[in-house]
Parts: sequence; structure tokens; C-alpha cells
Amino acid sequence: MRCPTCGFETRAEPCVDPGFINTGYPVATDTTSTDPRHPNNGSSLGASGKFNASLELSVVIPCLNEADTIAECVITAMRAMRENRIDGEVVVADNGSTDGSAEIARSAGARVIPVTVRGYGSALMGGIAASCGRFIIMGDADGSYDFSEIPRFLAKLRQGYDLVQGCRLPAGGGTILPGAMPFLHRRFGNPALSLLTKIWFKSAIHDVHCGLRGFTKEHFQQLHQKCTGMEFASEMIVKSSALRGKIAEVPIVLHPDGRKGRPPHLRTFRDGWRHLRLLLLFCPRWLFVIPGIILIALGILGYGVALPGLQLRGVTFDVHTLVFSSLAILCGYQSVFFGIFAQALAMHEGVLPEQAKLKNLLGHLKLEYGLIAGGAGLIVGLFLLLIAVNQWRIVHYGLLNYAHTMRYAVPGSTLTALGFQTIINSFFLSLLELRRS
Repeated sequence: MRCPTCGFETRAEPCVDPGFINTGYPVATDTTSTDPRHPNNGSSLGASGKFNASLELSVVIPCLNEADTIAECVITAMRAMRENRIDGEVVVADNGSTDGSAEIARSAGARVIPVTVRGYGSALMGGIAASCGRFIIMGDADGSYDFSEIPRFLAKLRQGYDLVQGCRLPAGGGTILPGAMPFLHRRFGNPALSLLTKIWFKSAIHDVHCGLRGFTKEHFQQLHQKCTGMEFASEMIVKSSALRGKIAEVPIVLHPDGRKGRPPHLRTFRDGWRHLRLLLLFCPRWLFVIPGIILIALGILGYGVALPGLQLRGVTFDVHTLVFSSLAILCGYQSVFFGIFAQALAMHEGVLPEQAKLKNLLGHLKLEYGLIAGGAGLIVGLFLLLIAVNQWRIVHYGLLNYAHTMRYAVPGSTLTALGFQTIINSFFLSLLELRRS
């Protein structure tokens, strides 16, 4: 095609006109032209030295002030593709480097894509959007990953896997060289967050945060990635698992990074919290539904011992226990509903893939059923409250036997609140379903 900016023949997108490619993140599509006069000529030759609008592989490297290591990363990746006859390119997504990293990468043979929105995830989304390969392999620019491992990842992708994840942790066969990973990350952070991902999302991945990974471009487009920071890596695993993507794992060696003049971009506690927060938000069942069910169960148990006024080993359960039990039931009930809201809204907005079980559940939660159930709760609750008021009337609105009266007042108040919650929650769910349809 002819580039509308410079007028020369290019092999893909316009060369320098910044735009929003796929993900909506502004990137300059620094695409190479076959015309020798083109300003970007030579910056994205494939490893074979030929121009090709449809490459097999794009190696995408996010970069922010990596002048010490970026050249070696690009050269290693290019060499691996050339020696294994892989038709590919190296795309460096520059995120605003001020140390000459972009020029160094371009001189080493990479195609440099400026990405204006800051963040690890932003850089990767911009680089992936501008890449030409059917397969994508991404890796960090700090020298901690060996890009000569590319053929092992590509072999899995060629076998039909949607996502091929590197594994640095010994539990998955990986190797961490001395000084390559901080103690807290190696012993606690990465294993713990990876374990949570396994449990919550049924993922078989041992190392969810490994930055060296490969995937098909088609699969990536189905994920609709949103995260702009370090949690981009976790988001990819979570969404791939939710979509039941075909995932493989490749053990790798993690090397000490080669940076000399800058601190690491990763912040232990800030980025660790972001990863955990992402896992929680992507799993409303564990964040809202299961805690809510536990609260409801504890509340019902409290009612079971408080209504008859049981004494267990010298401990008396009375109306004060009813108050705390009601609090647990009300909070738990709303937490369960909020979890359903969050899951339904996330599915609608494309943040989470659709789940058949939840769709089936939402199909049964009709507004009419909610109104009937909520109305029944209101009627029973108000009836119990009327009994309590009548007891007050009997004593001519004087002092009450609170241990007796509160056994009607507290359950009555709780049922009234639950009935009201059910009605308004049913209307909200109906609004979500109306929006979906």
C-alpha cells in the first residue's frame, strides 16, 4: 500500500501517523517501506532479510531506558530467528526512553514503535498492535531473558497452543540464577500469586508473572487486554484460562538483569498489590460470593443458638447474638448479590469472558421471581414487627421484656431489610439483562 503520510510504498500500515490501533493506545506505526528513500527504510527487515507483509513471528520487546541491554536483546532475537530460518521481525515498543534506547534498538535491526501511554502493559499493547507476525513472543529488554529460547516457544505455538508461558520457578522446571530474582519475589510473591491463580482460575501455570511468553495474535485479540501496568501479565493468564485457551509451559533460565545506571521498574509491594487486586477483581466469586455465603452461614448458625437461648459450656446466646447474626446475614446477602452484579457487568463489558453457568443463573433470576421473594420477605418481616409492636401495646407502651420482644423485632427487621434488598437487587439485575439484550 502507499503511505498517505510520506507517499512511498509501505508493506503494512501508514508509517508515522500516530493513531489508536486495536487497543486504543496511541502508537506511531513506524512501518518500513520497500522504497529506499523512505525515512524508516531498513528498520523492520525480517530475520531473513526480506520484506513480508505477513510474517510468521513478531518478537515484541517493551523498552523504557534500556540502553545498557536493548541491543543485545535485539541481536540475540534476530540471530535466533535467522539461525532457525524463522520469518520474523523484532518490534521494540519504546515507552518514552530518554537514554537513546530507541536509536540503539533501531541500529541493531529492530522496528521501533513509540508508545505514548506510559506503562508496561501499554507498551506491549502498542507493540503487539503494530506487529506483523501471526505469532507473538514478548520478553523484557533488561537482559534477564535469553531470546535464543525463541524456537522452543515457537515450536509449541506451531503445535496449536494459544499461549506458551515461560516458567522461571523450579516448581515448573525453571532455573533462577543467583542474583536474578529478589528473595521475597522468589520465595513468597511469585509462588503465592501463582498458586492463587491456579486455585481461583483453574490455571496449570506455575509462574504467572514470567515476562517471556508467546501467543497467537488471534488469541490475544480475543483477550481484550485492559491493564496498562505490570499486572498486564496476570491479566493475560487469567483471561486465557477463563476462555479455556490451550496453554503450554516452557521452563527457562532467568538471568541477572544487565542494567547499570537505573533502578528496576518493578516495585515489590506496589506491583504485588496490583497483581493481587487484579486477581480479586477478576474473581468476584472469591472476593464477594464465597465470603458472603460464609457470613450468611455464620448468621444462620447464630440464629440457631440464639432464638432458643442456648447455653454452651457456660456461654449464653441471647438477643445480643441475634443482632450480630442479623448483621452477618445482611452483609453476606448483599455481598453475594454484588458478586453476581460484578460478574454480570464484567461479562457485558468484555472484561471477563461469558460463562455458561452464570448465564444460566441470570436466566433464572427473573424480575418477577425477585419481586415475589422480596415481597414475601417484607410481609413476614413486617408481620413479626407488628407482633413486637403489639407486645408494647399490651404493656401500655411501658417497659418490655426485651429478651422476649427482641426475638420478634430483630428477625422481623432482618427479613424486612432482606425483602427490600431482594426487590431493588432484582430491578438492578433486570437493568443489566436489558442492557445485554
